[in-house]
Formats: sequence, C-alpha cells, structure tokens
Amino acid sequence: MGNVIIDFNHRIAAERISKFTNKTGQEIYDLFFDSKLTSLFEEGKISPQQFFLKVKEILNLKLNFDEFVPIWNEIFFLSEKNTAIYNLACTLKSHYRIALLSNINILHFEYIKKTFPVLNNFPNIITSYEAGFRKPHPEIYRIALKVLRVSAENCFYTDDRPELIEGARKLGIEGFVFKSVEQLEKDLLGSGVII
Repeated sequence: MGNVIIDFNHRIAAERISKFTNKTGQEIYDLFFDSKLTSLFEEGKISPQQFFLKVKEILNLKLNFDEFVPIWNEIFFLSEKNTAIYNLACTLKSHYRIALLSNINILHFEYIKKTFPVLNNFPNIITSYEAGFRKPHPEIYRIALKVLRVSAENCFYTDDRPELIEGARKLGIEGFVFKSVEQLEKDLLGSGVII
C-alpha cells in the first residue's frame, strides 16, 4: 500500500513530535521508525496504548495519547501516481482477484480507511497487524495466497521495496519492484496480465 496506492512520509511526524521532546526529528526517525518497537506494533503484538507509552518513555515525550495519535497518523497523502494506480486496480478488479498487502499498524490503517477512499476498491486487504507477520516474512505472503485462493505461480505482486519483492519470489510469486505506473503496466503486460 505505502508509496504505491498512498504516499507517506514518516519525517512529517518525526518533526512534529520533536517539538514535544529534546530529541531532533532525525533522532526520532532513527529511534522508532522501522525499529523493533514499530515492528511489534505493525505485527499487532502490542496495542496502540502500549506503543505510545514506550515511545513516550524513550523520548521523554510531553504529549498524551490523544495528542499523539493525530501527529502519528497525519503522514499520508495522495499523489497523481496514487490515483493512476487506483484506476488501474479498478480495471484489474473486473478480470482478476486482487488484494492489498501492507505492513501497517492499526492506527495508520484506521486513519487511512476513514480519511482516504483508496481502500474501497480492494475486496481483500491483508494487514501485518492482523496477520501477525510483516513482509518479507513468508507467512504473510502465504496468507495472501490463501485469501486470494491462488497458487504462487499464478500471482503477480508489486511493492516499492526490493527486499519485500525478494521475500515473495522465494515462494514462487512473480514479483516486480514498483517504480512508476508506466513500468507497472509493462510488468503486468509482460506477465500476461490483461489490462
């Protein structure tokens, strides 16, 4: 989902949070974005409140939970690229089973669902916090294949990070790194997908 169907920038939250602690935006970004703590949150192994209390403790943060949540969430935005991908997904949905597979925490997911219409087009959404695994763990790809009722060799997958594509390829899924809408269309056509 991230940087394909919806764009985001964690540095927006890091800079805003820096006003409530003695850490810089860069230190905050390095401290918990894509860290072990964030992994636990994205795998649904800790609750939003537990995540916040740990962040508050690490940063000596002068914010309460209700003040923190909007800052944490307001990092997403839609671009022309996102709109083009959404439209492509609408086209594909009429001929194929499609799914959205995302490493995401419950706060971000609920915020996106409420704020942006992009998820409405996906009948199948597999989130790391519900699955209990993050990409590139093989189990989350297996869950996606099961939800779609498709074998790995009959599945096309795109993501913006090469290591996530590699994780899918290890299971026999045909995967392509997302670079642009035009490249994605070429990759789809090259794989025999009708657009």
